[in-house]
Amino acid sequence: MSDLAKLEALDFAALLCSRVCHDIISPVGAITNGLEVLDEENNEEMKAFAFDLIRKSARTASSKLQFARLAFGAAGSVGAEVDLGDAETVAKRYMESEKADIDWQATRRLLPKNQVKLLLNLLLISLQAVPRGGKIVVRVEGDLPFPTQRIEATGAASRIPPRVAELLAGDLGDHVDAHAIQPYYAGALAREAGLAIEISKDGDTVIFEAKATSIDLQGERTE
Repeated sequence: MSDLAKLEALDFAALLCSRVCHDIISPVGAITNGLEVLDEENNEEMKAFAFDLIRKSARTASSKLQFARLAFGAAGSVGAEVDLGDAETVAKRYMESEKADIDWQATRRLLPKNQVKLLLNLLLISLQAVPRGGKIVVRVEGDLPFPTQRIEATGAASRIPPRVAELLAGDLGDHVDAHAIQPYYAGALAREAGLAIEISKDGDTVIFEAKATSIDLQGERTE
């Protein structure tokens, strides 16, 4: 990904790791708190509460790690394909701990891994568009090699997240941190996959759409 050359490799890796840690630190911390309650409390009601907290937090931490593994990880060798069914599974588990509900309407099939990684990263960005919760619809329409990805985020006080359009376009601006690195990474995935991302707002719905940039009659990218 040539645009990632704007960041030192170590800085980019550190920022992306920080983004993943941001997701899992809360449920892991809750597990620790639950264990401390078990160590210190003799009250059976408090122990039952602690066990419930540990179970829920462990499930959340596991779902977020599985999501991160597919959204940010290698996901197989170069040129590998990923089953959209696997993406649906990790996405739905991830969304169990989020304010918004997910409606996954993407038909199960194999897609190039970078397209699947992009879809999951756009899902993460769409959550910023509905900070008070709502509904997120995920679609993948059209034929290979470049089907269109469309995510619709609908909710009260919906908005196009600040700086996201610029970061998706590869513009880091004057400051980049663990929060900004994820949409920047999503934009890099899109360009690597031959897709361009458009963001629009229609009423209470923010739409993220990744489409083929330029395709010839044989379905291949042209310069």
